[in-house]
Amino acid sequence: MPKCAMVKRPYPPGAQGKNVRRGRGGLSEFGRQLLQKQRIKKIYGILERQLRKYFDEAQEQKGDTRENLIKKLETRLDNVVFRLGWMKSRSSARQLVNHGHILVNNHSVNIPSYQIKKGDTISFKEKTLKSKITENLLAGLKKYQAPSWLAQDAEKLEAKVLGLPEGEDLGDLGSLGLIVEFYSR
Repeated sequence: MPKCAMVKRPYPPGAQGKNVRRGRGGLSEFGRQLLQKQRIKKIYGILERQLRKYFDEAQEQKGDTRENLIKKLETRLDNVVFRLGWMKSRSSARQLVNHGHILVNNHSVNIPSYQIKKGDTISFKEKTLKSKITENLLAGLKKYQAPSWLAQDAEKLEAKVLGLPEGEDLGDLGSLGLIVEFYSR
Protein backbone atom coordinates (compact mmCIF):
# COMPACT_ATOMS: atom_id res chain seq x y z
CA MET A 1 0.00 0.00 0.00
CA PRO A 2 1.56 3.36 -1.04
CA LYS A 3 2.03 6.04 1.64
CA CYS A 4 1.32 9.08 -0.54
CA ALA A 5 -2.24 10.34 -0.06
CA MET A 6 -2.57 11.42 -3.69
CA VAL A 7 -1.57 7.95 -4.89
CA LYS A 8 -4.03 6.24 -2.54
CA ARG A 9 -6.86 8.60 -3.39
CA PRO A 10 -6.23 10.70 -6.53
CA TYR A 11 -9.14 13.07 -5.88
CA PRO A 12 -9.65 16.16 -3.71
CA PRO A 13 -10.29 15.61 0.01
CA GLY A 14 -13.75 16.01 1.48
CA ALA A 15 -17.15 14.40 1.35
CA GLN A 16 -17.70 15.29 -2.30
CA GLY A 17 -14.10 14.65 -3.31
CA LYS A 18 -14.89 11.90 -5.82
CA ASN A 19 -17.86 13.77 -7.23
CA VAL A 20 -16.19 17.13 -7.78
CA ARG A 21 -15.75 17.74 -11.46
CA ARG A 22 -13.11 20.20 -12.42
CA GLY A 23 -13.95 21.94 -15.67
CA ARG A 24 -11.74 21.45 -18.67
CA GLY A 25 -10.64 25.07 -18.55
CA GLY A 26 -9.26 24.84 -15.02
CA LEU A 27 -9.60 28.03 -13.00
CA SER A 28 -12.23 30.62 -13.79
CA GLU A 29 -11.20 34.14 -14.81
CA PHE A 30 -11.89 35.38 -11.29
CA GLY A 31 -9.83 32.51 -9.87
CA ARG A 32 -6.83 33.40 -12.06
CA GLN A 33 -7.10 37.08 -11.08
CA LEU A 34 -7.34 36.22 -7.37
CA LEU A 35 -4.40 33.81 -7.60
CA GLN A 36 -2.23 36.45 -9.28
CA LYS A 37 -3.18 39.06 -6.68
CA GLN A 38 -2.29 36.66 -3.85
CA ARG A 39 0.99 35.79 -5.59
CA ILE A 40 2.04 39.47 -5.82
CA LYS A 41 1.07 40.03 -2.17
CA LYS A 42 3.22 37.06 -1.15
CA ILE A 43 6.20 38.08 -3.32
CA TYR A 44 6.35 41.64 -1.97
CA GLY A 45 5.20 40.74 1.56
CA ILE A 46 2.35 43.23 1.62
CA LEU A 47 -1.21 43.09 2.90
CA GLU A 48 -4.48 43.51 1.02
CA ARG A 49 -5.01 47.10 2.16
CA GLN A 50 -1.49 48.10 1.02
CA LEU A 51 -1.94 46.50 -2.40
CA ARG A 52 -5.31 48.18 -2.83
CA LYS A 53 -3.78 51.55 -1.88
CA TYR A 54 -0.95 51.06 -4.40
CA PHE A 55 -3.48 50.13 -7.07
CA ASP A 56 -5.61 53.22 -6.39
CA GLU A 57 -2.51 55.46 -6.57
CA ALA A 58 -1.33 53.74 -9.76
CA GLN A 59 -4.73 54.20 -11.37
CA GLU A 60 -4.77 57.94 -10.56
CA GLN A 61 -1.38 58.47 -12.25
CA LYS A 62 -1.08 59.04 -15.97
CA GLY A 63 0.06 56.13 -18.11
CA ASP A 64 -0.32 52.37 -17.94
CA THR A 65 -1.79 51.30 -14.58
CA ARG A 66 0.20 48.04 -14.68
CA GLU A 67 3.50 49.90 -15.08
CA ASN A 68 2.58 52.39 -12.37
CA LEU A 69 1.64 49.56 -9.99
CA ILE A 70 4.87 47.62 -10.49
CA LYS A 71 6.90 50.83 -10.09
CA LYS A 72 5.14 51.47 -6.77
CA LEU A 73 6.00 47.95 -5.60
CA GLU A 74 9.58 48.00 -6.90
CA THR A 75 10.45 51.36 -5.31
CA ARG A 76 9.56 50.26 -1.77
CA LEU A 77 12.64 50.59 0.44
CA ASP A 78 12.61 46.92 1.50
CA ASN A 79 12.45 45.82 -2.14
CA VAL A 80 15.27 48.18 -3.16
CA VAL A 81 17.49 46.77 -0.37
CA PHE A 82 16.69 43.29 -1.72
CA ARG A 83 17.37 44.33 -5.35
CA LEU A 84 20.74 45.76 -4.34
CA GLY A 85 21.70 42.29 -3.12
CA TRP A 86 22.24 43.45 0.44
CA MET A 87 19.83 40.77 1.68
CA LYS A 88 18.90 37.35 0.32
CA SER A 89 15.12 37.81 0.61
CA ARG A 90 12.57 40.59 0.77
CA SER A 91 11.49 39.51 4.25
CA SER A 92 15.06 39.79 5.60
CA ALA A 93 15.38 43.16 3.82
CA ARG A 94 12.14 44.26 5.49
CA GLN A 95 13.53 43.23 8.87
CA LEU A 96 16.79 45.10 8.20
CA VAL A 97 14.81 48.27 7.43
CA ASN A 98 12.46 47.75 10.39
CA HIS A 99 15.39 47.53 12.80
CA GLY A 100 16.73 50.88 11.58
CA HIS A 101 19.93 49.72 9.87
CA ILE A 102 19.30 51.67 6.63
CA LEU A 103 19.84 55.37 5.88
CA VAL A 104 18.13 57.22 3.03
CA ASN A 105 19.85 60.50 2.22
CA ASN A 106 21.72 60.20 5.57
CA HIS A 107 18.44 59.98 7.53
CA SER A 108 17.42 56.82 9.35
CA VAL A 109 14.33 55.22 7.83
CA ASN A 110 12.64 52.26 9.50
CA ILE A 111 9.54 52.04 7.31
CA PRO A 112 9.77 49.20 4.74
CA SER A 113 7.08 50.74 2.53
CA TYR A 114 9.00 54.05 2.22
CA GLN A 115 8.93 55.07 -1.46
CA ILE A 116 12.38 55.68 -2.93
CA LYS A 117 12.71 58.57 -5.38
CA LYS A 118 15.17 59.36 -8.14
CA GLY A 119 18.40 60.77 -6.69
CA ASP A 120 18.04 59.13 -3.26
CA THR A 121 21.17 57.67 -1.66
CA ILE A 122 20.79 54.47 0.34
CA SER A 123 23.42 53.27 2.79
CA PHE A 124 23.97 51.36 6.02
CA LYS A 125 24.32 53.02 9.39
CA GLU A 126 27.92 53.30 10.62
CA LYS A 127 27.22 50.89 13.48
CA THR A 128 25.74 48.33 11.08
CA LEU A 129 28.83 48.45 8.83
CA LYS A 130 30.86 47.07 11.74
CA SER A 131 28.35 44.33 12.61
CA LYS A 132 28.02 40.71 11.52
CA ILE A 133 25.30 41.66 9.03
CA THR A 134 27.77 43.16 6.57
CA GLU A 135 30.72 40.80 7.15
CA ASN A 136 30.06 38.43 4.24
CA LEU A 137 28.18 41.00 2.17
CA LEU A 138 31.23 42.47 0.38
CA ALA A 139 32.30 39.11 -1.07
CA GLY A 140 28.78 38.41 -2.39
CA LEU A 141 28.39 41.86 -3.95
CA LYS A 142 31.44 41.43 -6.20
CA LYS A 143 29.51 38.80 -8.20
CA TYR A 144 26.12 40.53 -7.99
CA GLN A 145 24.77 42.84 -10.71
CA ALA A 146 22.18 45.35 -9.45
CA PRO A 147 19.34 46.51 -11.75
CA SER A 148 20.20 49.27 -14.22
CA TRP A 149 18.15 51.87 -12.34
CA LEU A 150 20.35 51.48 -9.24
CA ALA A 151 24.06 52.44 -9.03
CA GLN A 152 25.91 50.60 -6.31
CA ASP A 153 29.26 51.35 -4.74
CA ALA A 154 30.18 47.94 -3.29
CA GLU A 155 33.23 49.26 -1.43
CA LYS A 156 31.29 51.84 0.61
CA LEU A 157 28.08 49.75 0.70
CA GLU A 158 26.16 52.67 -0.68
CA ALA A 159 23.73 52.98 -3.58
CA LYS A 160 22.17 55.78 -5.59
CA VAL A 161 18.79 55.66 -7.33
CA LEU A 162 19.40 56.71 -10.95
CA GLY A 163 15.76 56.60 -11.95
CA LEU A 164 12.64 54.50 -11.74
CA PRO A 165 12.49 50.93 -13.09
CA GLU A 166 11.72 50.90 -16.82
CA GLY A 167 11.23 48.29 -19.56
CA GLU A 168 12.87 44.94 -18.78
CA ASP A 169 13.30 45.90 -15.10
CA LEU A 170 9.52 45.72 -14.70
CA GLY A 171 9.25 42.07 -15.75
CA ASP A 172 6.00 40.50 -17.00
CA LEU A 173 3.24 43.10 -17.07
CA GLY A 174 0.68 40.61 -18.42
CA SER A 175 0.25 39.00 -15.03
CA LEU A 176 -0.30 42.45 -13.48
CA GLY A 177 -3.11 42.97 -15.95
CA LEU A 178 -5.05 40.32 -14.03
CA ILE A 179 -4.67 42.36 -10.84
CA VAL A 180 -5.84 45.51 -12.61
CA GLU A 181 -8.88 43.59 -13.91
CA PHE A 182 -9.55 42.20 -10.41
CA TYR A 183 -9.61 45.64 -8.78
CA SER A 184 -11.42 47.28 -11.72
CA ARG A 185 -14.55 45.19 -11.21
